[in-house]
Amino acid sequence: MMRRMAAPRVVSLLPSATEIVCALGAGEQLVGISHECDFPSTIRDRRVLTRSRIDANASSRAIDTAVRAVITDALSIYAIDDAALAALAPDVIITQDLCEVCAVSLDDVRAAVARLAHRADIRIVSLSPTRLADGLGDIDRVAAALRIPASPLRANLQQRIDALAARARHADRPRVVSLEWIDPLMIGGTWMPELIELAAGTALGATAGAPAPTIDTATLAALAPDVVLIKPCGFSLARALAEGAAIESLRAALPPHTRVYVTDGNQYFNRPGPRLVESLEIMAACIHPDLFPDHASTHAASIVRLA
Repeated sequence: MMRRMAAPRVVSLLPSATEIVCALGAGEQLVGISHECDFPSTIRDRRVLTRSRIDANASSRAIDTAVRAVITDALSIYAIDDAALAALAPDVIITQDLCEVCAVSLDDVRAAVARLAHRADIRIVSLSPTRLADGLGDIDRVAAALRIPASPLRANLQQRIDALAARARHADRPRVVSLEWIDPLMIGGTWMPELIELAAGTALGATAGAPAPTIDTATLAALAPDVVLIKPCGFSLARALAEGAAIESLRAALPPHTRVYVTDGNQYFNRPGPRLVESLEIMAACIHPDLFPDHASTHAASIVRLA
């Protein structure tokens, strides 16, 4: 009789990876998470292994300044609890090497693992999605590391994406800007232009797969968007709305006809996991509320249109 292999013990240092693990039905295998992993609620009792060196309650300008200073000084924005990591004895650690602001860096994870000499066989899975297809492909990579099938989840997400895109195919295509940060202004790059295009919008100011460009209000005004979606990375809806002065400043630069929405950039859009599909639905509800009243209703709590 073949001996059944034990399910691997998993540490996720990335919120989107935590969501992928749980969506694959492997939430019970999670033994440790990052301080930013908060979904689904069933994982909030797991051991938290990281902390931020940045004050998340500061203004968006102050946060940007602090992040740039830390990166310039070649310090990690996040610190890992090495002792707790060793005590959990994970078989798999999931992190990313795309953005210094999104998770513990790959170099920091490798350094932490190197200090666990008795666990040299830990598998590090590093995710670096820059396009929508990469985010979906990460489901396959995580599933492979956990030795479970990915196809049912992948098929469901793709079906939802295709259905929404089909509904939007013949709609008018308003000019759309998604803002990744408020002060300074940053336009959403990576997968954001793809979400806009799938939702029958014309993406302005950024290129799919590329980093978020920093602009000024004059550049924003020159783009002449019909729709602006404000979803600062790491900010909840309430936290984004608290940046009232900065939001009013950018609104003053926009054409009078521009529709401006604020949404949750922490739970949606900036986490390249399964909820990118919900992010697409929110995007569609903002760009074409008459075409997607069902998504506007479903996600009403996550969308505020500014008068």
